[in-house]
Amino acid sequence: GACGYESFASTLNHGGVATASSQIYKEGVGCGACYQIRCTNQAICRKSGLKVVVTDHTENNQTDFVVSVRTFSSLAQPSKSAELVKMGIANVEYKRIPCEYPGQNMTLKIDKSSSYPYFLAVQFLYQGGQTDITSVDVAQVGTSNWKYMTRNHGAVWSIEKPPMGDLSVRWLVTSGYDGYWVWSKRSVLPSNWKVGSVYDSGIQIKEIAQEGCSP
Repeated sequence: GACGYESFASTLNHGGVATASSQIYKEGVGCGACYQIRCTNQAICRKSGLKVVVTDHTENNQTDFVVSVRTFSSLAQPSKSAELVKMGIANVEYKRIPCEYPGQNMTLKIDKSSSYPYFLAVQFLYQGGQTDITSVDVAQVGTSNWKYMTRNHGAVWSIEKPPMGDLSVRWLVTSGYDGYWVWSKRSVLPSNWKVGSVYDSGIQIKEIAQEGCSP
């Protein structure tokens, strides 16, 4: 999908992923976000709904999410799934919820578009919490000479002529209205990073956005 996760997308949420509208996809900022969806037809659908993870973008302005038949049928009560699938489209309510990956740190995968050592592109996988990554910097370990990365497409960030040596990474994360920097206190990428390799960031983001109304 448009987020660039490739085959990794099939492992997210047991395959419960979704293509999202522009409002939710947000030019790639919405990649990896988790949503709880339920359809409003109480005669057919389960009240609890289900969770999906955003991995793709749709230009269709008549729908908020596009999901697989298996995921779509799971919105229904057990005896009503065939009836819902026959409808093909359903009115829904949805809300963003925190992503949870117990025991799993956020990881960095070197994207296939990278070319060592001249061009570095990375994806951030297992991003927890209810947060958006809005900026990414890299620096050689032991220095404060941070270089900014740009969002290439979807969940892929890139930089031409990245710093040499082992690299530290920091992220500007927004949760609701506030933004803050998060970084690992150790080397995240080795000096000899390789295309397709996955590296542990040593951290996990768990912040939850505050509701926009009073208790």
